[in-house]
Amino acid sequence: MALNNTYDARLVQQETAVGAGVQILLLALLGSAIGLGPAGWLTGIAFALATWAVLSRALHRTRPRSFGPANRVTLGRATLVGGVTALVADSFESAPPVTVFVGLTAVALILDGVDGKVARRTGTSTPLGARFDMEVDAFLILVLSVYVSTKLGPWVLLIGGMRYAFVAAARVRPWLNAPLPPSTARKTVAALQGVFLLLAASGYLPFRATFAVTAIALAALVWSFGRDVLWLRRTSRAGAAEVALMLELTREPVAS
Repeated sequence: MALNNTYDARLVQQETAVGAGVQILLLALLGSAIGLGPAGWLTGIAFALATWAVLSRALHRTRPRSFGPANRVTLGRATLVGGVTALVADSFESAPPVTVFVGLTAVALILDGVDGKVARRTGTSTPLGARFDMEVDAFLILVLSVYVSTKLGPWVLLIGGMRYAFVAAARVRPWLNAPLPPSTARKTVAALQGVFLLLAASGYLPFRATFAVTAIALAALVWSFGRDVLWLRRTSRAGAAEVALMLELTREPVAS
């Protein structure tokens, strides 16, 4: 029997709709267990709807043959991140139970290493899946930095905002969009951000240790981004010099 390798919009809509439904179910569980307030409910629902809308649009644009097992893991992780987001929004009214907050965040961080392995083992790695994974990671770091900033100050927001600042800068400086070479150091720094911020958010550490852990996370992130920006800049200049040399050798006039 021939396999169906065509894009099925109905099945994709079902996958994303199930993800939104599970998100609402998690909010209901949190509401019954800890009494989630209006801010938490509204933020959690907004997160679910935004995730459904953005993911559905991306899937319709790329038209994959199936949603894929790795994307299902990432969608499950996004659901947990939505729960963490709701708890952080609710924390401005009342502090969330530490065990629930740490538990949801820890599972989301652990699953970060699962979806990639699933994609490689099943041969379902796609640019969309990698982007989906990256966006979930970045948003979790942003949410955690918001929570920690209420304890240590607004400087912590630099951790969560750095990736978004880089994306914004790339719109003005297109050379920042060039692909980067694989880097174990970059992956390690990115993975440690969530761990360090969770430690800072947990309240298990004394204030000085919390401050130190967060400062180390920020310093490592600045170093990682700074190194990548310098590499991209050098590569851009080298490429421009090579093009100029080729034009000179071929004596082709540069269009004004």
